[in-house]
Amino acid sequence: MKKMTCFILDDEPPAIRIIEKYLEDIPFTELHSKDTDPFSALATLQTTAIDLLFLDINMPHLSGVDLLRSLPRPPMVIFTTAYPEYAVEGFELEAIDYLVKPIAKERFLKAINRAYRLFNSQPGTETPPSEHLLIKADRKLHRVPIEEIFFLQAYGDYVKVVCKNQMLLPKETLMQLSKKLPDTHFIRVHRSYIVNFKHIEFIEGNYLKIQHHTIPISTRQKATLIDRIDFGSM
Repeated sequence: MKKMTCFILDDEPPAIRIIEKYLEDIPFTELHSKDTDPFSALATLQTTAIDLLFLDINMPHLSGVDLLRSLPRPPMVIFTTAYPEYAVEGFELEAIDYLVKPIAKERFLKAINRAYRLFNSQPGTETPPSEHLLIKADRKLHRVPIEEIFFLQAYGDYVKVVCKNQMLLPKETLMQLSKKLPDTHFIRVHRSYIVNFKHIEFIEGNYLKIQHHTIPISTRQKATLIDRIDFGSM
């Protein structure tokens, strides 16, 4: 098993200890370094290959966001912070995930598993990432780029797959199609909808907007959605 090397940067030692303890129980990770000083960590990150960085955003003198932007070849990042209002910056920097302190172990495991899937999808590994979804509709097998899918909607015995330039209607259940979707792009926001969160323009109340489409968000799923896509508190 190829291990994912990790680095923890947080100006609060107790926060480092929590992440360190969580990592001890995960066999596919290896803690390379930990630091409370962003400038010291920056020197290490500029000269050492790290797979995954746990990065606190709100640190004195140099924020995690500024540190990440200064790296020419940044590793995968999971942001950690006690201030959810900083989440939008993490979203813009394409962080793997965004964990709000105190970090629950269940939430941590979800983030680390997502990072490991991406780690194993990088070039040179056995399972390259799929950039397309094969959809059988209209007696044809369509090869649809993941990036072009806006959302999926349950539609009786079918599913509406709404894309950038087309709408497909495969005879499958939403659950069946959901198993084929990478969670790096998609999230279920309602019992009838799965959206590509990279196309979300804004969230207002219990609705989100993708292009000219208004999509409902269930009350139960809203917190998960906001936490997952790093929009912060809304």
